[in-house]
Amino acid sequence: MSDEPGTLARILVVDDSRLILRAAQKMLSAEFEVITAGDGVDAWEVLVGDTTIHVVFTDLNMPNCTGFELLQKIRTSAEPGLQNLPVIVMTGASDDEAARLQSLQLGATDFITKPFSSIDLIARARAHAKYQRATRQLQAHSTLDPLTGLANKPGFLDRLQQDIAYARRHQQDLTVVRVEIDDLRAIFLKRGKGPAEQLVMHVASLIRAHIRKEDTAARIGLGGFAISLPGGQVQGIESMVDRLSAEVAAHPPLIERERLSLVLRAAALGAELQQWPSAEEMLDRCEALLQNPNVRRAMASAPALRPHESPAAPVAPAPRAIPLAAPRPEPLRLDPLLDQVKQGHTQEAIDKMPQVMQRLLPLLRLLTASQRTQFIRFMERMGDQ
Repeated sequence: MSDEPGTLARILVVDDSRLILRAAQKMLSAEFEVITAGDGVDAWEVLVGDTTIHVVFTDLNMPNCTGFELLQKIRTSAEPGLQNLPVIVMTGASDDEAARLQSLQLGATDFITKPFSSIDLIARARAHAKYQRATRQLQAHSTLDPLTGLANKPGFLDRLQQDIAYARRHQQDLTVVRVEIDDLRAIFLKRGKGPAEQLVMHVASLIRAHIRKEDTAARIGLGGFAISLPGGQVQGIESMVDRLSAEVAAHPPLIERERLSLVLRAAALGAELQQWPSAEEMLDRCEALLQNPNVRRAMASAPALRPHESPAAPVAPAPRAIPLAAPRPEPLRLDPLLDQVKQGHTQEAIDKMPQVMQRLLPLLRLLTASQRTQFIRFMERMGDQ
């Protein structure tokens, strides 16, 4: 890992000028591992496939994807590590004050003016890489989400693994629930980070109020939550999610003098635990249920209210089933599917694609950063055909 002592911090430099890229690499390579990209598209592919980047230096005016667009992608990412990445904007003589202001509004961390000196470039790289490394080391030892006070994803997975082990020993049920605030990214883009975080904290407080002491709730994405419910019964879990949804619908939070209606999506996974040897796979399967348009449900919604208008009395929503996994799923065999595809019979493979992806997830996690980048490019080329 690049955050371990003695390893070089990794710097991504993005510019459509090969001269700038060569100059930056020459200035930084003695102290840092430098990765370069010719535009925002290539840079985003690197960032999605490589979670070890510490700092990004980016130009503004580039083809295909500008520095503004790249900055917006980073700041609206659902991955906290990517969303909080230091981004230093490299501005030239043609970039006026308005461009700087726009960069600042989109979340730029710092600025450096071209042509830059090695002293200026190295000083910024050192400062921001050191801060980012320290932040990641602190986060690695923390199991709490700083915004909500719930568990973070590593803390949740650790607790879920303990719950799995306990449930196996004592032959108890265990259910994982995923809850997502619909369209939170759009709210983030329209209203900014502050209002979006207020909505997240509002939903987090309601989740905390609706679970038992033995349950564990976590924030695992921008507006995503996960709950581990050991020993819970399906009917009780459905009722809990319905109560949570009804309260979200009946009491929309007041944000910037306006009450914002929310929509929650939820999916639950309860199955024989020997089928899922790890917490990561159990959470991945529940995530697949949530994202599958054939099973996901809008759990609650409420009409928008005028500023300062009191919400109506709570109205319980009609009962909705939470999609649950089959108790004893048959293991999917890939070889027969591949044989059918070779013979031109593709429909069954298409129908079973969600299960195929789930079977492949453990292998995909083993890909190196460069292999992930190659895989993403290969899939994009397949989509263009």
